[in-house]
Amino acid sequence: MTHAVLAAQNISRMCMVCGTENTAGLHARFFEIEGGELACVFTPREEHQGYPGRLHGGIASTVLDETIGRAINLTDPDAWGVTVELNVRYRQPVPLGGEIVVRGRITKDSRRLFEGTAEILLDDGTVAVEAAGKYLRLPIDKIAEGDFTSEWFTDDRPLPETVG
Repeated sequence: MTHAVLAAQNISRMCMVCGTENTAGLHARFFEIEGGELACVFTPREEHQGYPGRLHGGIASTVLDETIGRAINLTDPDAWGVTVELNVRYRQPVPLGGEIVVRGRITKDSRRLFEGTAEILLDDGTVAVEAAGKYLRLPIDKIAEGDFTSEWFTDDRPLPETVG
């Protein structure tokens, strides 16, 4: 099932997940989609494998964590959080060789903490990996060092109409 893309979220220079200049990174994009959800889209490369032809489980948990953590920006663009807890369930292997789609959402939001869920979907819509996480809300100056504004910028590449 595809979802209409409403907007792209910011990206960064060196983030492992979305960093445009990180040669080892995933170069993922994040899209706000209909239904109040966030989609992460990326194409893993051979260096992101665990077993041959399969996405490494640590990479899978990384994109699930990032998607949940960013989903808070759907309702609060100035919110930042750090992971307190992440529970991941691996159901099926995630193949390399094509685009991966992750969908996430916030399930609980309070002043100090927020919680969410996300899943990696296979081409047929099957959930391959799912996660639930809890995040501590903090100001960016308590999380990052230096001038974060030079690291975080608008993703001005063309938007796809839909994501799977």
